[in-house]
Amino acid sequence: MWALALLILAIAAVTGGSIIRRRRIKNFKLPATTHDYLLEHVAFYKALTDDKRLQFDERVRDFLARTAVTGIGIEITETDKVLVAASAIIPIFSFPDWRYNNISEVLLYKGTFDKEYHTKGGERNVLGMVGNGAMQGQMILSLPALRAGFSNPVDGNNTAIHEFAHLIDKADGSTDGVPEYLLKPEHIEPWLKYMHQNIEEIRKSRHSDINPYGATNEAEFFAVMSEYFFERPQDLQKRHPELYALLDEMFNPTKEDTAV
Repeated sequence: MWALALLILAIAAVTGGSIIRRRRIKNFKLPATTHDYLLEHVAFYKALTDDKRLQFDERVRDFLARTAVTGIGIEITETDKVLVAASAIIPIFSFPDWRYNNISEVLLYKGTFDKEYHTKGGERNVLGMVGNGAMQGQMILSLPALRAGFSNPVDGNNTAIHEFAHLIDKADGSTDGVPEYLLKPEHIEPWLKYMHQNIEEIRKSRHSDINPYGATNEAEFFAVMSEYFFERPQDLQKRHPELYALLDEMFNPTKEDTAV
């Protein structure tokens, strides 16, 4: 009898918590300045039609309602949170039902950090990282890097988009540079071919237009090329048409229905 009563109480607690969470998500509101801020600082948003901007606003709102953005030892602004959310939504905007199920919090650090998340001493050259182990479900970003990613929209570098590309890659259970949820089966082999071919070319060349960090491994190649695709699509299409076509198929599978 007591066991049944405890079970009923546990179910009630979970149900009640779920109702409260759904209500909090539904009632969450963005800052009134969000639209104007995105229009001024996010080139991807500026290129959208008015109705698509409304959809983007809602996706940003939903992301922030579900995902905490926390400053570690620093004060952050509401617009910093909006930039984090914009970085998350840009790569998945063509997928209206996509929500990240592998992140619950984004931590913003004052500057660079090392691979153990330390902000003092050692080789602090990391700008962003998707957490593992005890940090599973968290992303760590350098606040200056987050802001810099949108201050120059055509330099090909956006740390936050890079890290969210890792999450997309990781969604199929393996961070291996092959985002199976985005790639059609018939495109996996061509993607692997061009990925390995370009990694080899980057390693041999000192003058590649692709960020050399992309040659670290397959996962970093996909993340670096995601930055390139969203920041300098015309250059990518001109210099690497095969890679552009595959990335376009990944990120815009129903391109005729989008206004990006």
